[in-house]
Amino acid sequence: MPTPDGRSSPRPDRPPAERFGALREAAPILLATAIGVAMGFAALAFIYPIEWMEHLLGQEITRQDAGWVVAAILLSPTLGGLLTGLFAALVPLSTTGHGVTQVLYGIHRDGARLPWRLGLRQWVGSTLTIGFGGSAGPEGPIVAIGSVAGSGSGRILGADTASTTSLLGCGAAAGLAAVFNAPIAGIFFVLEVLLKDFSLRTFTPIVVSAVVAAATVQTVLGGNEPLFGIGPEFFGPEKDAFTVAQIPVFLLLGVVCGVGAVSTLRSLIFAERGFGRFFSWSRMPRPLQPAFGGLLLGAVGLAFWHFVRTPESSPGSIPPFYGTGYPIIRRMLDPAFYATTDGVLAGGAATILVMWLFLKTVGISLTLGSGGAGGFFAPALVLGAAVGGLFGMGAQQTGWFPEASPAVYALVGMAAMVAATTHAPMTAVLLVYELTRQYELILPLILTAAIATTIAKRLAGQSLYTAELAEAGIRVGRMSDFTLLRRMKVAELPFLPPVMVKPDDSSQRLLELAERFPVSDFVVVDEDERYLGLVVGEHLREALVYRESLPLLQVGELMRGDLPSLGVEDTLDRAVERFGSADVESLPVLDDQRRVLGMVTRTRLLRHYNRELEQD
Repeated sequence: MPTPDGRSSPRPDRPPAERFGALREAAPILLATAIGVAMGFAALAFIYPIEWMEHLLGQEITRQDAGWVVAAILLSPTLGGLLTGLFAALVPLSTTGHGVTQVLYGIHRDGARLPWRLGLRQWVGSTLTIGFGGSAGPEGPIVAIGSVAGSGSGRILGADTASTTSLLGCGAAAGLAAVFNAPIAGIFFVLEVLLKDFSLRTFTPIVVSAVVAAATVQTVLGGNEPLFGIGPEFFGPEKDAFTVAQIPVFLLLGVVCGVGAVSTLRSLIFAERGFGRFFSWSRMPRPLQPAFGGLLLGAVGLAFWHFVRTPESSPGSIPPFYGTGYPIIRRMLDPAFYATTDGVLAGGAATILVMWLFLKTVGISLTLGSGGAGGFFAPALVLGAAVGGLFGMGAQQTGWFPEASPAVYALVGMAAMVAATTHAPMTAVLLVYELTRQYELILPLILTAAIATTIAKRLAGQSLYTAELAEAGIRVGRMSDFTLLRRMKVAELPFLPPVMVKPDDSSQRLLELAERFPVSDFVVVDEDERYLGLVVGEHLREALVYRESLPLLQVGELMRGDLPSLGVEDTLDRAVERFGSADVESLPVLDDQRRVLGMVTRTRLLRHYNRELEQD
């Protein structure tokens, strides 16, 4: 702005409040960037030891000494399970379940505060389980590790629940993006499965964190190769467009994958319950449970090695159902594999696929069902590729689409199986797309994943991650704006002052108080003012029908002691659940000594929720 003498005046500084606001808006982006860089290096430090241990195990199995080979195949998963169980006993957790399930529990019940022990157990336990041959994947554990890192960052900085939840999502997305080199899938996994929140203030830092993590890994490795890159021969000489005539075949593949996913999840649940009952009956120490599962896995591996193994059926040097299963995924995505005619039995490639499907299901159930550490992403990809490959061979043999390679159906089956087990179709589609970098199949990927998810929801209701939460009485909301209820606490609501009475007061006193105070429910307390129950307005109105008997009725006779109460640290989704279980207009908020801090009404809760929705 020019001065009266024609010279330009210096630009005035922005007000301190404006500068602080800009800094506050930039803080989540800066934190997301830092988390992305840290998780990029953490993912490399997590994956390299597992790959090194798998390579070392393969070298030991290829020895000429038959006794050493037997020991390596049989005892390696047992040793991994034993070490995993002992480490879990040394680092106990108050909650049970697999890594992602525990993250969801922390989001829904603990205000996104995850214990550092969860990250440590997932890191060390998964390394021991998978590195020694356990049938699991590293993706779920890295999600838990990243979630703990993000949650810890929020607690160190003293962030509120909403900001801590966003940082947790940043860590989870960064971990998955770094391990799979799939930032888009990492973003959608967090938004679709963990947070169920697509608001801009949540979306932006998660995007930054995932992209930075993937870029960090690519910088260190010096490349950007997809995990399951496929060559031009995958589609044959011509890439046909996706036509209406192909829709029925992929619809049917979605149905098959949905049914297969539910069957796999039920086998895992059956194994978990079976191991739990056996160890309860035998009174064996719980830390030995993963070792017992590893021993059974080793026995299956030894039987495979002696009676079944051929170069076609066992690519690599370890049993194909050990570890992550990445080598056999690459085999199933190779069109040349389906030309095999002399495999294990007369069926060739079809027999091999059936064997891989069965053995991988058994391996998952024995490893994760016995308490081993690891994730389900990689096993789901293996199972989906096997189901899709078998389906493609059937479609080819029946002449439905003879020109399409079964490898195409194997690729689509991978997305369908992941979608059906996680109930996250977009995550599955984007994951498989980023693993292969082939856009030509995006339409059948989306269609099949959606159908598979629908079938799995219809048959099972719960996903792999929410089944254990449902058993604990925790329902994960399906609406994205339900996230607001999970991140707000009862302490943020305006309380009504309680109107308190004693159990031996007469009902006439309730009428006097009702005329003086605009309340419908009365709090009953003892002589130390500790909460005993409520007299709800409905019961008082019923008593008014016999008004002449009111002086003879005591408050204790009208009191309800079975109604739920709230705490200041309870989230609002829990408050909604408790209002739903008790048909009352208000509930008391109690402190640790069961003294009444105030009353929360349905009206005030909904008004506060609507106000937050408008600001979101």
